Amino acid sequence: MADRRVLIAAAAARTAFGDHARLLAEGFAGVPAFAPVTRFSTAGRRTQHAATLPGSPSLVDELVRVVDQVYPGDRASVPLLLAAHADASNRALAEEVAARTGVRDVPRVYTGACVAATSAVADAATMIATGQADRVLVAAGYLVEPSTFALFDAGRALARDGRVRPFSAGRQGMLLGDGVAAVLLTAESARPVARLVGWARSGDAYHVCKPRPDGTGLARAIRGAVDRAGVSTTDIDYVNANGTGTGFNDAAEVAALRLAGLDRVPVSSTKSVHGHALEASGLVELVVTALAMRAGRLPVNSGFLGADPDCAVELVVDGPRRARVGYALTVNSAFGGANTALLLEAA
Repeated sequence: MADRRVLIAAAAARTAFGDHARLLAEGFAGVPAFAPVTRFSTAGRRTQHAATLPGSPSLVDELVRVVDQVYPGDRASVPLLLAAHADASNRALAEEVAARTGVRDVPRVYTGACVAATSAVADAATMIATGQADRVLVAAGYLVEPSTFALFDAGRALARDGRVRPFSAGRQGMLLGDGVAAVLLTAESARPVARLVGWARSGDAYHVCKPRPDGTGLARAIRGAVDRAGVSTTDIDYVNANGTGTGFNDAAEVAALRLAGLDRVPVSSTKSVHGHALEASGLVELVVTALAMRAGRLPVNSGFLGADPDCAVELVVDGPRRARVGYALTVNSAFGGANTALLLEAA
């Protein structure tokens, strides 16, 4: 029996811009949300910048908020797959989110770094496609906090100039950002946001931190998603890249896009405006990609200073580009060589 279709029935995201409407208005135009951190002291750090919501928000409150946005009805029969920043309180976090949202349960909590949320989406899509569930909620969240900020700063991964410049000459690294998102995946929907037609994962088995330089691992995930969808990479109209703004990672990602035949497709990384939300990044970027498709507007790859010969792809840099998008791909990579690719079709 053929797999059932998988629809994104509703989607919501929260970043330093606030709700996704402002991200569409400002972030897509390339206006970054980075500013000096006031939530905690950054004294002695190489950089003081991140993209944060005002004040000291609660991760549980933010997760409940986005779940309420995507599914305000009775959730007693709907499972929730949750991706969140790894610490000892993740099970307690899941239990509190479940209690406050009224979902059936939280059968899985994903903590696999930067592909946690997209791994959850892939599992949820498989549940829908194979008839294990008719509806699945996926939520993910990360709020910038001092310990991870210090870790990445000590590892010299954060950009000292306070900007993320994916694929650009002169890029200095990544910056962290608040990100909380939720999607409702269903088998049926009267007015879906988009259709999720392909998903795949791969592992490089190359290095504890670095991706495989030749891009073969990520390219394998891209091909897996495209093959599952039964289309070709020539059908893809936009790629929301992982694009962390780090030298090694960006070059390896471009190598993967070339191997997959996507080096002439419009590409941008929205981390350039909302920052890296770690475990939640993939879900935030999936929501952003779906909204870009509906708006017919490709977000700017912000912070671009000039061409890097190792990153020769079709970057969206001059302004949000009007485009009719039939298929859009969003990719993510993580420490340990884990890669994910999600392929969307316009609804």
